[in-house]
Amino acid sequence: MTVPAASARPRVVCISQARMTSTRLPGKVLMEAAGAPLLQHHLGRLRRCRAVDAVVLATTVNASDDPVAALAGRIGVPVFRGDEADVLGRFAGAAAAHEAEVVVRVTADCPLIDPDLVDRAVGRFLDGRGETPPVDYLAIDTTRFPRGLDAEVFTRAALDAAARESADPAEREHVTPFIYRRPDRFRLGEPLGPDGPASSQRWCVDEPADFALVARLLAALLPDRPDFGWQDCCNLLQNHPDWADINRSVGQKPVA
Repeated sequence: MTVPAASARPRVVCISQARMTSTRLPGKVLMEAAGAPLLQHHLGRLRRCRAVDAVVLATTVNASDDPVAALAGRIGVPVFRGDEADVLGRFAGAAAAHEAEVVVRVTADCPLIDPDLVDRAVGRFLDGRGETPPVDYLAIDTTRFPRGLDAEVFTRAALDAAARESADPAEREHVTPFIYRRPDRFRLGEPLGPDGPASSQRWCVDEPADFALVARLLAALLPDRPDFGWQDCCNLLQNHPDWADINRSVGQKPVA
């Protein structure tokens, strides 16, 4: 993908959310695999995105999240802190603080996130902004890609409207439902899918079994392949089909 010069496109800010008080696996973002916390793997991979102008970590004002903010600070990732329950407000605050015009939303429980895939999503979104009417929201298709590569791209204007108008607790927790549930108001771009067949793999970390699989993949790929992509993970699982059984029983928590 050819990334346009920064002067020719809007400012794109990738915001990742993280907290220590996960209900299913507390403290997961600081659990270590392949010599580093999952959050460090996650943020380091995002910083390789070529279509993103800044990466920001959005965490809470809780003291329990001081170590999360400290880790981001140590590796040079700016931090925005806000209300734990109002994740939508936290994203809007982070976007405003870093002068985003386009926002990429990701979550820190995805340590295998693929920067090239994020770049592809941003590129398709920016192409869609030149259409009539312009695209307001676009996501990586999580029904066809492995879970754990998730990213959503949307305008700052759509985010601000959601933060200003939504009173639904579920919308404020999950950030983007206000946008994608209103296709009459916001134009939804075609989700980005893989070139090949769909995959039902699960690489996000919600439970101990998820961590066990992701830790095994990271250990197999690092340090020799710091630039690995999602296809490299697929190839490993093809060579070790029993690894996919590690977290096969874990279900995805539905959006309320």
